[in-house]
Amino acid sequence: MSSPFRRHKQRVLGIMSGTVAPETVRTTELQEPKPTTAAGQEYAALRVLLHDNLRTLSDIASHEARVPVKVEMARAFVPWIEGVLAAAGTDGSQAAQDEILVTNLVWAIDYRDFDYALRLATHAIRHGLAMPEKFTRTPACYLAEEVATIANAEFDAVSLDHLLAVSALVEGHDMHDAVRAKLLKAIGRRYARRAEEFDPTADNAPAGGKAAYVETALENLRRALQLDANVGVKKDIERLDREAKKLAPGAGEPLDRGEPPQG
Repeated sequence: MSSPFRRHKQRVLGIMSGTVAPETVRTTELQEPKPTTAAGQEYAALRVLLHDNLRTLSDIASHEARVPVKVEMARAFVPWIEGVLAAAGTDGSQAAQDEILVTNLVWAIDYRDFDYALRLATHAIRHGLAMPEKFTRTPACYLAEEVATIANAEFDAVSLDHLLAVSALVEGHDMHDAVRAKLLKAIGRRYARRAEEFDPTADNAPAGGKAAYVETALENLRRALQLDANVGVKKDIERLDREAKKLAPGAGEPLDRGEPPQG
């Protein structure tokens, strides 16, 4: 583990690299920190470490076994990344391209630190960073698809709050309809779960009660189906439609036929 002085220095150099002067803002693609600067030299050294790490990971066949290794590897880059995040856009200038940051975005999703992944993705999306060379998706598309895929495969792995944060972050960014449908499916199913577990006495219960959760779930699932007919939500929608009818005002109440005639 590096010394506190070394970590502090990396953070300071990360701050120095975190913005590109307005007159050097890209016209076609972002530039990495210049190797003629102290920040650029530190970035180059960390990239060497990053590529060494990637070679090590490529020798590990098991995805599951790679995850804890990535957690340990990521620690070495935290001071630099924190500096980059602290500096980015503070004076209206453009952030630099940063392979270290976007690779750690990939790793953070892999080891399920979604808070950290969202911080890195927010920076990458806001400043137009490119993903590492072998990746073809944009940061917005990558974030949406990877988090949604995990959420749909492992229900408890991703919270509704994280999914809503991802949705807000990627709103308006171009991606395949099927990707956005996956995200909406994950969100819809979590609202459906909230409906199942609804407690009317809870402090955070919505104004519309259980019906509000059901309707929000349906909105997301119906939109997912519009975007991708094969997203796999038809049975969810049918079940929630039945539930919505039960919860509709007056549903299940006996019909009032008035008083029987006299005489």
